[in-house]
Amino acid sequence: MVQDMFDPEFYMGVYETVDPNTNTRVLHFGKYRDVAECGPQQEIDLNSSQTVTAERQTFYCVPVPGESAWFYGYISASQARVSPSTSYTPSRHKRSYEEDEDMDLHPSKQKEHHLGSGGDIHGCVEPKRLETEASVGHHLNSTNCSSPLDLNFPLPGEKGPACLVKVYESWDSFKVNDVLEVYGILSVDPVLSIVNSDERRQFEYGQELCWDDVCSNPLCSWPGSSSRYSDGEKFAWSFSKPGCAVSPPRDSSTLDPMEPMDTTEEQRVHSPPASLVPRIHVILAQKLQHINPLLPACLNEEESKTSDITKKLKFVKNGEKIYSEKRERKAEGSYARRDVLPLGKFTVNLSGCPRNSIFTEHLYRIIQQLVPASYRLQMTIENMNHSRFIPHKDYAANRLVSGLLQLASNTSLVVDETQLEQGQLDTTGVHNVTALGNLITWQKVDYDFNYHQMEFPCNINVLITSEGRSLLPSDCQVHLQPQIVPPNMEEYMNSLLKAVLPSVLNKFRIYLSLLRLLDYSISDEVTKAVEEDFVEMRKNDPESITADDLHRTLLVARFLSLSAGQTTLSRERWLRAKQLEALRKARLQQQKCVNGNEL
Repeated sequence: MVQDMFDPEFYMGVYETVDPNTNTRVLHFGKYRDVAECGPQQEIDLNSSQTVTAERQTFYCVPVPGESAWFYGYISASQARVSPSTSYTPSRHKRSYEEDEDMDLHPSKQKEHHLGSGGDIHGCVEPKRLETEASVGHHLNSTNCSSPLDLNFPLPGEKGPACLVKVYESWDSFKVNDVLEVYGILSVDPVLSIVNSDERRQFEYGQELCWDDVCSNPLCSWPGSSSRYSDGEKFAWSFSKPGCAVSPPRDSSTLDPMEPMDTTEEQRVHSPPASLVPRIHVILAQKLQHINPLLPACLNEEESKTSDITKKLKFVKNGEKIYSEKRERKAEGSYARRDVLPLGKFTVNLSGCPRNSIFTEHLYRIIQQLVPASYRLQMTIENMNHSRFIPHKDYAANRLVSGLLQLASNTSLVVDETQLEQGQLDTTGVHNVTALGNLITWQKVDYDFNYHQMEFPCNINVLITSEGRSLLPSDCQVHLQPQIVPPNMEEYMNSLLKAVLPSVLNKFRIYLSLLRLLDYSISDEVTKAVEEDFVEMRKNDPESITADDLHRTLLVARFLSLSAGQTTLSRERWLRAKQLEALRKARLQQQKCVNGNEL
């Protein structure tokens, strides 16, 4: 997921090197590279007429927040072996499948391998690579850094392979929070690990530099005090913008004192160690409609004609069996926007939940088994007052600091209100609750840019569990009336999960993802019948139904139709939606107030 977009950067798309001894000139291409490439006896000709400066955009990308564990089983089976983001160690590098399996079974045996590189003059790096050991923990706990490097994941406790994605074409078609599938060239050159080090700023071009000095930098992954590189070789430092190491080196006399220099914090954030945050130079990138690995990445009209997709679509359109197996009202995000109004949003407040975390916790476990991405937000006074919900701009580091509500489209957000106790919300807590309300009502999050707020539309499916009526707004409140009260809730829920076959779970996963992508319409005939029905209901009892009631009933009818694989509203589904709404309202009328909260 695109978590942030950095400023565009310039690089040398074409540059020329010259051998001073033979005057031999060689033309090089800088595209898909971070470091200039030339031989030991070559120099970059800064005045060459062949030099071409080009521009590229850099995205800071993180794993999709809240990815479910089952998601990775299918990714690793169908593509390369991938470690789940919840257990990924940033220091891991390529190794054999056998070693990978052994380390998965015995985490204590994990080893960290980093690449080293020999250097030569003028910032040129030899193709030869040396295998070295460098602890990422050493990177993270550097005493020379103002603070440990924050990988800026939106959700707490997540780990994974963050990366800098460098895009060369059509970057305007992507935006923050988009989920991308990227094919490109992986760049983990060790020289990137010291691009923002203190030594980089201390030494000038052409100064004698001992490799022992370089290796004292905790962000460096060079070969240490190896005698092979301790002979005081010359090394040219590039004073280009961080991330643009392909730019030619220059000595201090060529630096313009009026040229704005990046802050130390910005350099550290924008040029993290390559062993921790690798670079990917994009050859092909596409924005994904969904992230369900059981379905093709894109489901356009041409692809839907293929046999595999046609079978899946038929499976949904003939989904009465699944509909009967899984008959439930589910929280939905919006399916369209008209001006600022999100159409089709359907936040459900599930009231009547037991006042403990066990029920919601196990309900969330079931949701995790069905959707590719989800998050359970425990709504406690502590979390409201101390968590960061809204992303904000850090101008010192020139980056967007993530928050809990920076989620990918179609993420299922479960807000657990059953743990809310009496207490005082501070200013942060009030802002967080307001942000949650705006997400639910308007499907937007207002990111904080200090001097102004910037609105970011989103499409998040919200389900609120509460004992009484939720303090947060919702589109539909459904009060639980359990027919079974098991003596041991945890045991009961675990038995439910174990009873479902993996093949059935896969059907549910395909079913839910495809239903979101189906087109839905209402014919003129049915529209007219609904209007007449609404007028008749208002005539009998004007107070019994409002425009909001009509809108909610139409949404329920839409979900009923799609649940059965029907892409248009029928008279029967409309009548069934009316019946369900009447039953829901009658159930709410039967309930009494709990703790002063009207149900």
